[in-house]
Amino acid sequence: MKQIDDTQIIYTDDAMTAQKKNTFKENIIKFVNKHAEIWKFIKFSFTGASTSVLELAVFWFLQYVIFKSLNEVPVTDNPVLSFLGIEYKGYMYSYFISAVIGYAAAYIMNRKLTFKADANPVLSTILYAIMVVCTITFNTWFGSFLGTLIKNSGHDSVFIVLLTKLIVMTVPTLWTYPLNRFVIHRKKKA
Repeated sequence: MKQIDDTQIIYTDDAMTAQKKNTFKENIIKFVNKHAEIWKFIKFSFTGASTSVLELAVFWFLQYVIFKSLNEVPVTDNPVLSFLGIEYKGYMYSYFISAVIGYAAAYIMNRKLTFKADANPVLSTILYAIMVVCTITFNTWFGSFLGTLIKNSGHDSVFIVLLTKLIVMTVPTLWTYPLNRFVIHRKKKA
């Protein structure tokens, strides 16, 4: 912005661009302040999406490289796993390990970035671990069960298996957001 004399102000392109940036930034700040809970869910979803990419990559690597030879090895020595519909070791190991890595990354990102939690970190970690054990148990069962169905139906292409993994990873959002937001990653009351 240039001022030629006391009455005339000329806006340069730089001044107008800076003013637009400030307006955009101010609008974002207003939105975040007005809709804090929606903003937390958006950040939680973004964290979930980014850690899901990590989890999918780890799953793919484990499923098709590390445990490829175990994808047809049945779990016959454990009646509980057989009863739950988990029939192949490769699927079970891949789901379990990738879920652990994904949830560990999500814990750190959600605690530090999404909720900016300051509650007792030991208690938060214990509560999160309990939730994760239940969620991984569900994911391992559900994923292995669906993986077994897909394998037995003859539709076990890479695309279908990864799509199934994505579905299995998405279902727990029904309970993980409320638990993370209201139980695990709390802020101390001022």
